[in-house]
Amino acid sequence: MARFDKFKLFKKFADTPVVPVFYNSDIEITKNIVNACYKGGIRCFEFTNRGDFAHEVFGELVKFVIKECPEMALGVGSIVDAPTAALFMQLGADFVVGPLFNMEVAKICNRRQVCYIPGCGSVSETGMAQEAGCEIVKVFPGDVLGPKFVKGLLAPMPWSKIMVTGGVEPSAENLHAWFKAGAFCVGMGSKLFPKDKVNSKDWESITEICKQTIECIKP
Repeated sequence: MARFDKFKLFKKFADTPVVPVFYNSDIEITKNIVNACYKGGIRCFEFTNRGDFAHEVFGELVKFVIKECPEMALGVGSIVDAPTAALFMQLGADFVVGPLFNMEVAKICNRRQVCYIPGCGSVSETGMAQEAGCEIVKVFPGDVLGPKFVKGLLAPMPWSKIMVTGGVEPSAENLHAWFKAGAFCVGMGSKLFPKDKVNSKDWESITEICKQTIECIKP
């Protein structure tokens, strides 16, 4: 069962609008990554469903987060169907993210009052997702659509809360472009976790990258 309701979750997104997106089959590496992000000020983390037995890793990660990172909202990403969403919600997912919009996922998340953030690549998809109760919509892939798409979408639909994922980098120039366009928050993957830092288990460097990224965004 989710530990954070939608109201608490939205505040976390607003206060620290960077959502790390990460997957690794090794639970110890994943624990260290989440902990490093937590120390760096991150309060929402997306573990992606991208490998065999990912749900087993997620289940162990939830237990770790409850004990060691109590204010971290832990969500699941890469969800494309309702049965998979239900599986991860049963394990404690605080929010569900997908690369696409699926009405059945929206229904099952709404039933549990769990935040569903679907991937949308057009104004029409965004509108349909909002009609289905999705308070936050993911613009994906961000590097293809670009900041102008976000700005253009918000012109006729200024109530929209947009998460941008794909092509987001932890640099002042890149982040300022997205937030100037009107992004509510951003999802960021490999750029937050350089392979050499992960391979050398340099968790302190990842903590520092997270701190610097948040500082770039906050006014």
